[in-house]
Amino acid sequence: MRRREQREHIFKLLFMTEFNSQEEMTEQVPLYFDGLEELEDKDKDYMGVKYAHVLEHLGEIDEMLDGISKGWKTKRMSRVDLTALRLAVYELKFDNDVPVGVAINEAVELAKRFGGDTSGSFVNGILGKIANGGETSEEAEHAEEESAVASPDASTEVRNGRRSTFGNSDGKIIVVHKNAGMGDRRAARAEHTAEAAAGDKEE
Repeated sequence: MRRREQREHIFKLLFMTEFNSQEEMTEQVPLYFDGLEELEDKDKDYMGVKYAHVLEHLGEIDEMLDGISKGWKTKRMSRVDLTALRLAVYELKFDNDVPVGVAINEAVELAKRFGGDTSGSFVNGILGKIANGGETSEEAEHAEEESAVASPDASTEVRNGRRSTFGNSDGKIIVVHKNAGMGDRRAARAEHTAEAAAGDKEE
């Protein structure tokens, strides 16, 4: 599995933490991996470890984002934008194996794919400031102002109070809630598997 694919799965797992407690995620993470076809142990281990490391540094990452974003704190950010930012900041500050340009570009692509119209420019602006030591440009400030008006989370949908799908026409994230029965979880896994396979064909 390529690094880009691994990063997207880590992004989805981090997004799921917004809807599930830490205890619930201990069950959801294996379910998510079970839904991936032909997943090799090395890929599963890499994604599991990196996901856990991001969570370990979450407090530091959010503090950094709160300090750098102009009037747009983490609690007000779109969950997709915040998830993309958290993963990218982890790679920028705590993962020496990921080049700065790669971390930023991949985060922007994730935000564009799963977020709203201004998600890509917003994420790019925040990460650009972090990479430049807090300095910003007029373009970055404008992107933040646009995001304050837009509503990227408008595409969130809850089905029957049991599970949610998030995304745009290019992709979806399946979130299995704690009150979902096994039938719902199997359906969610099947849907995720189908979408993952479709994504591989497109690439």
